[in-house]
Amino acid sequence: MEQNYILMTDSDSDLPYELKVRYDIPVVSMPYTLDGKEYFDDLGQTLDYKAFFDKMRAGAQPSTSALNETVYLEYFEPILAGGKDLLFLAFSSQLSATIQAIYAARETLLAKYPERAFTVVDTLSISAPQTILVLKAHEMYRAGKSMEEVAQWVEDNKLRAQAWFTVDDLKYLKRGGRISPAAAAVGTLLDLKPILVETLEGKLAAADKVRGRRKAMAYIVDKAIENVADQKEAMGIILQADAMEDAQKLQNMLKEKLPEMDIVIHAIGPVIGAHAGPGALAFCFLGKKRPQ
Repeated sequence: MEQNYILMTDSDSDLPYELKVRYDIPVVSMPYTLDGKEYFDDLGQTLDYKAFFDKMRAGAQPSTSALNETVYLEYFEPILAGGKDLLFLAFSSQLSATIQAIYAARETLLAKYPERAFTVVDTLSISAPQTILVLKAHEMYRAGKSMEEVAQWVEDNKLRAQAWFTVDDLKYLKRGGRISPAAAAVGTLLDLKPILVETLEGKLAAADKVRGRRKAMAYIVDKAIENVADQKEAMGIILQADAMEDAQKLQNMLKEKLPEMDIVIHAIGPVIGAHAGPGALAFCFLGKKRPQ
């Protein structure tokens, strides 16, 4: 059934392009810079992810930036001007100041189109946890649920969207200021792999560290077992930054322990990949409330 509103998100969700097309989900393309040139993340439609990460391995240092109000207005105004309301599911406000531009655009447009409704939900997530919320919300959208019902479900369940991830090389976390140069040097020497999570506040934080890639993967499996409440509801997504072999190993490890869970593999895009680096690996799902 046709709805009187549009459900929209941004590319920091790492929503696969195929799913964007299948469900006709409008997506705001977030910017990144590589080799001095600005690009906009189109969910892999034009970007060769392997080539992107190979450039990082060769020394390229991509960066990311926030969008301003004017750009958001260009995305949002045609929807309201066309007579539809808008529900926008934004990536975590704790990871960028860009949500302030979203709120500013919302106020501008509601003043111009006072008959329209425009709701913004701060998902407190990024990448696959955000994708999970978007896909669950869009399932409700397709079933004819109202904008208020869908927005409330996301608000009520967003802290159940979890991510447990590890990186292959600490230099990318060091470059982004998430760990100190000394910690990166010691960690590299000892082959320490940090385990990071999305927190209750919507930030990224270290949960633990283990020695070696295999132990990091085993740790992620243990946390999944601990935090998945309903295997059939959980919608498991493995994220990989040009690390398909390890992603498939992790998938097999998870399926052995969580046999009723649907577990798919998605690629990490350039915006998240710029900070996590090649080899990053994560498992994301809808489970119990985030533990921290």
